[in-house]
Amino acid sequence: MTDLSTPQLAQTPHVLTRGLVLLFAFCCGAIVANLYYAQPIVELIAPSVGLSAHSASMIVSLTQIGYAVGLLLLVPLADLLENRKLMIGTAIIASVGLLAAGLTSQPNLFLALSLLIGFSSVSVQMLIPLAAHLAPEESRGRVVGNIMSGLLLGVLLARPISSLVADHFGWRMVFVAASLLMLAIIVVIALTIPTRQPAHKATYGQLMGSLLTLLRTQPVLRQRALYQGLFFASFSLFWTAAPIELTRQHGLSQTQIAIFALVGAIGALAAPLAGRLADAGHTRRASIVAMIIASLAFLLSCSGPGYSVIGLALTGIFLDFAVQMNMVLGQRAVYALDPASRARLNALYMTSIFIGGAIGSALASPLYEAAGWLVIAMAGAALPAAALVALLWFGRQR
Repeated sequence: MTDLSTPQLAQTPHVLTRGLVLLFAFCCGAIVANLYYAQPIVELIAPSVGLSAHSASMIVSLTQIGYAVGLLLLVPLADLLENRKLMIGTAIIASVGLLAAGLTSQPNLFLALSLLIGFSSVSVQMLIPLAAHLAPEESRGRVVGNIMSGLLLGVLLARPISSLVADHFGWRMVFVAASLLMLAIIVVIALTIPTRQPAHKATYGQLMGSLLTLLRTQPVLRQRALYQGLFFASFSLFWTAAPIELTRQHGLSQTQIAIFALVGAIGALAAPLAGRLADAGHTRRASIVAMIIASLAFLLSCSGPGYSVIGLALTGIFLDFAVQMNMVLGQRAVYALDPASRARLNALYMTSIFIGGAIGSALASPLYEAAGWLVIAMAGAALPAAALVALLWFGRQR
């Protein structure tokens, strides 16, 4: 039996060139965008497929739950099976799920497909550990940060692209076009991404059992997962509720909401900066700064009469910046724990994050319908503040 904790890595002759880093970044952004296309257009999708206003945010929440389940059950296989074939297989399922979502009119089927889309979009979290394997130790944080910029641009650009397409061609075209994009990504992965066959020889049961061992023995993993889970709950809460607030209280069209969401893409600039700070040993201090920025950002959304669009936009920019910074800081710390277990470490880290995101999305519609934007802002500010308290507590314990 192979000891899954032993750092056995399959050797690869490939060098991580700048062009390959850009390619990884593009693929990550295009795949992760599947999770966010529905976020700004739930108000259009829900009545079309027969969902109530209170249930609309379940579309986003189930997509994130599916992603969390895929992270837990599929991503660890990247430490066992050949990576490129695994990524192609999951991408094919994602393409089929997106196309079916664009064609259905049944509420339960649409929710099930949302779950499937999230579940099958996890190949992005196989690409990032692969890049970490190929990158030299001294520049790993910078490489991961640059690739995360592509992923985070996918997260942030998915919303404005979705709003624009829905405004001009209908919401169904968003999913059909995303399906076609996934087919193109499959071709790119097949032709350009290097193969990697892990050296581990174990059963799937042994692989999954090792997850519990990693979670039990790696306090840094548990702590960084908690911080980012709270961050992502705040992030998802804001970006699921903000389009509803902009539509109902400010009368913005889908195209105008797209411009609003595009402004938030400025936050992706945090990823390369965070990678460099992590490489320089400033993870803790940079994390504290990110948590303070995220919490205070929500005050801006409550400024001015009627909670101005400008205040909401500033909240989006600073919140995105802080979330992306803390994400990269956490990944750099987690990847350094055990090179042979990076896919499984990443799976555990990202699963907790998207559980937080799913909770934030699920709370958005009920909280907004019950109490309006002020409660959304209060809850959003409290989550990163809780992360800061946890970080200070763990530091004091050490």
